[in-house]
Amino acid sequence: MQNASKLIFLAAVAAAIVLPGGVSEAGGATTIRSGRLDAHGLRRLAAIAWDGGRYTAASGESVRVFVSPAYGADSDVGQHWADFFASLVHGSELGLLTAYIAPLDEVQEMCGGGEVLGCYWGQKLVAVGDAVDGLDARSIATHEYGHHVAWNRVNAPWVAEDWGTKRWASAMNICARVQTGTAFPGDEGSAYTLNPGEAFAESYRVLNETQAGLPFTWPIVDPSFRPDANALQALREDVVHPWTAPTTKTVRARFARGRHTWTLKLATPLDGELSVRLAQGSDDLSLRADGRTVLARGSWTSTGGKSLEYVICGQRSLLLRVTGGGRFALQVTQP
Repeated sequence: MQNASKLIFLAAVAAAIVLPGGVSEAGGATTIRSGRLDAHGLRRLAAIAWDGGRYTAASGESVRVFVSPAYGADSDVGQHWADFFASLVHGSELGLLTAYIAPLDEVQEMCGGGEVLGCYWGQKLVAVGDAVDGLDARSIATHEYGHHVAWNRVNAPWVAEDWGTKRWASAMNICARVQTGTAFPGDEGSAYTLNPGEAFAESYRVLNETQAGLPFTWPIVDPSFRPDANALQALREDVVHPWTAPTTKTVRARFARGRHTWTLKLATPLDGELSVRLAQGSDDLSLRADGRTVLARGSWTSTGGKSLEYVICGQRSLLLRVTGGGRFALQVTQP
């Protein structure tokens, strides 16, 4: 979704699972349509004489909220939403948010029409300020804030807005699902319900609502993305302690007397790019799924050592194997 030409899906947080044809299990007609906060939407947003600005939330944090003049010059509305956003599980991204709260017709005009209830793009969140057809405006805003969290997180080599954040995506096995064709990052069209970016935003909503004592609901995204307790804990960690970059460690070792093979079981709790560098002094370097299956072999470096690269994708442990003799040093960089 970090591409201005892509559609931003505007999630209607329904009270029941949407079935084909727009009919919900609750018996009502529920339609979910896609839209985007495109150039037209941004112009419309800029044309409105918004009330508000920066509010000091009850937590003492500063939150930027603008409210449509349709609600009148009531500063309590902006303060209410500032307090609400500050009450969500959040990190420093809260200070980067600009939230626009408006009636349904204005939201739909800004966000692409149809049955849209909110949208997000580039630190700007647009959401309805009132319940719509029984849908709580706070649930809609929480889902959109989930997109804001993802926008401000790193999940290299992937885009967090499309794939979800690092720990959550690893816990939900997103990489392996993409490889098997059961997840479609960034797809805001026909495969919307299998878009992990939307599953992340919904999981963020669930995290906050269950923490507040509300029931667990999963109305929009495919049930296969329904998070368990471990996935929600991983998501929470991604919010309050964001993953920012891989770490590097140096392993120094030597071959046992009479042996020419050395192995290291490498824990790989997070998906992402793995890099291994072997200094001079050994003959071969390989990465294995087990004792036999080779995933990557080292190639010569300009300094006479060996190096290999691999993308961890669902494996929670791997084996490094070195052959040769004498002492050696490995530099291992991983998520």
